[in-house]
Order: sequence, then C-alpha cells, then structure tokens
Amino acid sequence: MAAACPLVPAQGIGKQDDDLSVPKAGNNIKLSLNAYSFHSLLSKGEMSLEDLFGYCSQLGFPGVDLTAYYFQGYPEVPEDRLLYETKNKAARLGLHISGTGVRNDFTLKDKSVRIKEVQLVKNWIIAASKLGAPVIRIFSGTRHVEPEAWNEVAKWMVEDMLECVEFGKEHGVIVALQNHNDFIMTADQVNYFFREIDSPWFGQILDIGSYSKLEPYEEIKKNIGHAVSWQIKEMVNHFGEQKEVDLLKLMGIIKNSNYHGYLPIETLGPGDPYEKVNDFLVAVKAAMKTEGLFG
Repeated sequence: MAAACPLVPAQGIGKQDDDLSVPKAGNNIKLSLNAYSFHSLLSKGEMSLEDLFGYCSQLGFPGVDLTAYYFQGYPEVPEDRLLYETKNKAARLGLHISGTGVRNDFTLKDKSVRIKEVQLVKNWIIAASKLGAPVIRIFSGTRHVEPEAWNEVAKWMVEDMLECVEFGKEHGVIVALQNHNDFIMTADQVNYFFREIDSPWFGQILDIGSYSKLEPYEEIKKNIGHAVSWQIKEMVNHFGEQKEVDLLKLMGIIKNSNYHGYLPIETLGPGDPYEKVNDFLVAVKAAMKTEGLFG
C-alpha cells in the first residue's frame, strides 16, 4: 500500500505552483469525451445526444463535454424542458456534463455585431447552468488580423470577455477561453488575457493541438495554471508540423502541475469515430496509469 501523502491546501481548479518540477500531493483527474469527436454523425442527425451518452457510459467515461451546437436549433437555446431532459438522460447513465461551448467571434470590428456575440455567450451561460455544466468554452475569433493590429483587437476582446465572465459569475459558470490556433496561437497570447482578466470565473480550455508557432509541450507548461478543462488530442502542432502526441510526456506535465478536474479527449480526422475514440481512450488511460494519474 502506498504511503499516505500529507494534505496540501487547495488552490482552485487549474491553479498550480510556479515550479512544475515539484511533485504535488495528487491530482483529482477524471476523463470526459468532447462531443466534437462525433461531429459528422451528430451534425448530420445520424447520432443523437442520447446515443452519445450511451456510448460514453459504455466506455466508462465519467463525463461528456457537450458542445452547444449539437442541440437542435442552435444558436437558439432550447427550452428548459429539453435542457433538463438532456441532463436527466446523462445522469441516469452515470455521466456528468463536464462542460459546453459556443461558436462566437470577438475579432469582429463592428461593436454592434459583437454585442450579439456577447449575448450568444450569455444565453448559453444560462443554459450551461441549467445543464449543470461548470464550464462554458468560448473562442477568441477567426477573422484574420494583421500582427500590427493584434493589440488593438485584443483590447476590445478583453472588454467583451470580461462582460461574459462577470455574467458567468452571476450564474455560477466558469467562462473558459480556448486557444484555437486562430487569433490566439501562442501561450504568451493566452497569458495576455489572463493578465488583463484576473477572475476565478475565467479559465482556459487548454487545446494541446493548437499551439502552432512553438514547441507545444513548453507552451502547455506556460498555460497549465489557467486550465479549467482541456482538449486532449491525438496530434500536436510542432512548429507547424503535425506530430502524434506524446501522451507520457503530456501526463507527466499534468502530474507535476496542480491541475484538478476533467481531461476531455477529442479525436479528429478520418476513420470510424467509435474506433478512434475507443483506441485513443485506451492509450490515454495507459499513459495516465504509467504516470500515476489513473487506476
């Protein structure tokens, strides 16, 4: 039997000590599946959310990350009855809805248009609260911005995000910015927003596959203290080149942080999504077990 570790003070979801080399007393980690892994089937109506829940339950996932645009009628929010039915179906299969997310764009120059984007996020914050999801994913934006204009756009983006974060606080939902290899490409760019928005209701969806400019594992280390959820993918972007993720290295970084919470996995690309999810889950669990994070 392993020796008991002394308790350490809780530092909140995703918070960590600056020194990543110091082992912590333990990480409270659970796996989740990002619904985008079945994007093709869900978007075509060939798979229902109930089907997705059944598959997640069969594989033993504790959670499911339920992207909002798989609700019929998105971007409109479903009526409460449908949200509660969805929550009930997940719960009856032993699943927690670990998060949800919207497709917003805060790079738009027209303030009147961005007001609508902020309202979209607010509408789904309320929906996330009703679903029992502790986190809602937002994007920065997809419009191309010249490097010399980055700071100008980032400044108005901070204002929009802060409005969403304050609204999330009122409804008990963490607003989490995903680094998505669009307006945000580097860890330093992520850190900019966390210097400007200092709130326990603001976090990061740490997308390991979307650091396109520099060495991805060093980028992950720079941002892991902001993480409140993840997208664990099969590939990382290594200086612009797609390479298979080194799961042992990744899990080692997570172990040596003070991250607690869900690790949603997301499979992409061609192939049978059922087989891809199953195979990747086996590999992720093996790496977690080797690093002492699982089983």
